[in-house]
Amino acid sequence: MITHVADLTLHTVSLDGVRQFYNGLLGLPIASETASEIRFRVTPFTTLTFAETYEPVAPAHFAFEVPWSSFSDVVAYLKREAGIPLLRWPDGRETIDDGTLANAYFRDGDGHLLEVSAHRYVREDALPQNGPVKILYLREVGFPVEDVSAFRGWLSGRFGMKLAKVHDDFTFAIGGTAHAVVVSKRRRWIPIGMLALPPNMTVTFGLSGRDAPARIRAWAEGETVLSADGDGLTILRDGYRIRFAAKTDVPADIAARLHLP
Repeated sequence: MITHVADLTLHTVSLDGVRQFYNGLLGLPIASETASEIRFRVTPFTTLTFAETYEPVAPAHFAFEVPWSSFSDVVAYLKREAGIPLLRWPDGRETIDDGTLANAYFRDGDGHLLEVSAHRYVREDALPQNGPVKILYLREVGFPVEDVSAFRGWLSGRFGMKLAKVHDDFTFAIGGTAHAVVVSKRRRWIPIGMLALPPNMTVTFGLSGRDAPARIRAWAEGETVLSADGDGLTILRDGYRIRFAAKTDVPADIAARLHLP
């Protein structure tokens, strides 16, 4: 089964800019760096990679899960110590807290829309808290598409991802801790009404279990496979490069350990 987002690769027009933001402000350690790419260690089992490109960058949306008990501390760090302005809702609020979910949004130098979210039901001691933002895991990655029903059906029927909040223009497709936010290109991102442009990105989903390699190989049938190796394969779908890789660093029952629904 899919357990987590193992890597998210995005484009940038400034490697120095992302280094200053993600390492200097968010405190993510640099895992590797070349003349054209930089990779940050988000958690022990997830990386965030930026590849420099000479073209306009369509902003992506992704969300980090942080502990419920530390959400106020995380927000204070972002605002006061890191000096990152939070985005405001139309009524002027910078954060939302309905008693079960709390979140806040901000943007990096390329315009990518980041979110820190905390859910009361998530067990906080099941995973280490990483860096000054206390990241538990990379929870959400947005997939703006033309046909929400077709894309979520593909993720669910082909890869066994569970569906939640199913609407015509918005759906969560969930595998372990990974939440693919399947959204219509015509539905704007909250809280600032940002156009949901399809970003140029590669999302790597990790799978645990001894049958993971065999399961990944079976998924290649009938798909547009861009590459395949001993660890996994990369499929092209709706313009997105989606990689599935066998991983042993995350237990197969991670969702149960975190008390995820």
